[in-house]
Amino acid sequence: VFTATKNYLRCRLPLELTTPKVAIICGSGLGQLADVIENKVEFAYEDIPGFVSSTVQGHAGKLIFGLLGDKKTPIVCMAGRFHFYEGYTLQQVTFPGLYPARNNYLDRYPEFIIPVGTIGIINDHISLPGFAGNNPLFGPNITAFGTRFPPMFDAYDYNLREIAFKAADSLKLPKGTLKEAIYTFYPGPTFETRAEVRFLKSLGGDLVGMSTVPEVIVARHCGIRVLGLSLVTCIVSHEKVKCVDPAEQNLSYVEEPQVSHADVLQVGEERALDMQKLVGTIVDLIAYT
Repeated sequence: VFTATKNYLRCRLPLELTTPKVAIICGSGLGQLADVIENKVEFAYEDIPGFVSSTVQGHAGKLIFGLLGDKKTPIVCMAGRFHFYEGYTLQQVTFPGLYPARNNYLDRYPEFIIPVGTIGIINDHISLPGFAGNNPLFGPNITAFGTRFPPMFDAYDYNLREIAFKAADSLKLPKGTLKEAIYTFYPGPTFETRAEVRFLKSLGGDLVGMSTVPEVIVARHCGIRVLGLSLVTCIVSHEKVKCVDPAEQNLSYVEEPQVSHADVLQVGEERALDMQKLVGTIVDLIAYT
């Protein structure tokens, strides 16, 4: 199937776009990045062999090839991604990651305890579905892509993380806009309970989201360097629930607003320009390496 996908795309692309240097996966609300891509060639997911359809609001469902940044770097961008909770296997979710690129940028909108609006630079991850036996590399290994047992101890490239902070400095983003963090993959589609959030914090997680990690695993299996950018869009409560039993009542309990996908999209829209500038500048800096 991969060969059919590659042939379908390459025969429809100009030569300069057939070998992108950077691959970008856009999460909820970051589809506006496509607006600043030049010389675009777009493909609807449902038209590409091997691809499934994106069903989530805020995910356009298009694969876009083009040039990005002042250096006109050739890139491929997923405007919308696939999720485990949509009913797809992890192999289906990560299939687009097999298209070759030198670096892979993964943009996701999580929630947790880092302030809303912060751009998390992922330096490690925790995969809860992995603990339950769900990994995109399950099944026969394709040695053309990578080894049977790929290491994940350095999944998020140090040099690319350095570049992200240099890009933020060059844009004069306020101090603290970027913060390194550990990302926790929670399968969804429900948001987390209070007890689950406390559990994730105890594991060392800083952010929680419903994607990213499967694609990272496949990218690293293929030898692709990874930078994970996560815009924090909402805060999930970790306080204990309000108890009925008088002996267990928390007198300091405060009712907190419900988390919703609308919040995710709103914050994504508010910070879209900053994210576009940051990603564009990162791509330009990579063009020098």
